[in-house]
Amino acid sequence: MTDFRYEPAALERAAEELFAAAGLEADKARAVARYLVEADLMGHTTHGLALAAWYLDSIADGVMTTTGEPEVVADRGAVITWRGRRLPGAYLTSEAVKLACDRAATHGAATVVIGDSHHVGCLAAYLPIATDRGMMVTVASSSPSGAQVAPFGGTKGLYTPDPVAHGIPTPGEPILIDISASITTVNMSQRLIREGQEFPHDWLMDKDGKPTRDPRAIQEGGTLLPTGGYDHGQKGYGMALHAEAVTQGLAGYGRADAPKGTNAAVTVQVYDPEAFGGRDAFLRQTGWLADACRANPPRPGIERVRLPGEAALRRKREALSDGVTLHPGIVDGLKPHADRLGVTLPSPL
Repeated sequence: MTDFRYEPAALERAAEELFAAAGLEADKARAVARYLVEADLMGHTTHGLALAAWYLDSIADGVMTTTGEPEVVADRGAVITWRGRRLPGAYLTSEAVKLACDRAATHGAATVVIGDSHHVGCLAAYLPIATDRGMMVTVASSSPSGAQVAPFGGTKGLYTPDPVAHGIPTPGEPILIDISASITTVNMSQRLIREGQEFPHDWLMDKDGKPTRDPRAIQEGGTLLPTGGYDHGQKGYGMALHAEAVTQGLAGYGRADAPKGTNAAVTVQVYDPEAFGGRDAFLRQTGWLADACRANPPRPGIERVRLPGEAALRRKREALSDGVTLHPGIVDGLKPHADRLGVTLPSPL
């Protein structure tokens, strides 16, 4: 199958035009386009423009709110809570990180919690908003209406992959961590089903509680295995319980309310190192740790030890220079929407 490369700026412009033509306000269309393309630049292809057609359907169906601002539930300076009103997750999350950075510059640390957002996308895409300002950031997300991961020892889906991302400044490139409470994701399972493939290992559990690598299990009452797998899944279970509490619990809106349709809860926490032990001292510690990890002797079969986010940042540099490769089927999936909305999609390089 031929790989086609696209000019990133042209993709972002076209995506912004699509979302604007579909009805999103200009700032929201711009944010959604930017952070979907950013995910593709980083190589997170299941959470980039692969989501655009679904988002456009959500706008057409009235699931995604297209205008207005979040409701401010509480604001105590360093702690802010929003009700997201199903506005685009990319818009809400990026604005939350920006606001948390501004408040952290005053208070040392700041937390923004969002309930009832639409889908958020790739959490790693938002981390540079803070790390570019020299601040450390954590973004956690969960979806109260989803249930694809069972609690460890159980067989019925109860919660979602519940991702958490961390951005850590260093004297060089930042460390960008993007992990989840399940081994894999629903989006990756759906992609493999479409392509007739299986996972390389037993990353799911069928409806009878047996481990499997067949992604179709997710359509047949099965679940995604928690991080740690079939035997050590208590690790992912604990991660998920914390993610659910720090997002839905602090937002005061979540599974207990039985929300219908696509929605998400998000918590953003930003720390200004200058307010703690000092920025230079912070960078001295993170720089030492980054250097020590890279210098660690690699195990057999591994060329060298990398830091989280290192490959994503390399892929982004290459994509900005040579064009970004989109996963097969993404552009074809957007063509009906582009025709309907009168938007011209970019041609490959």
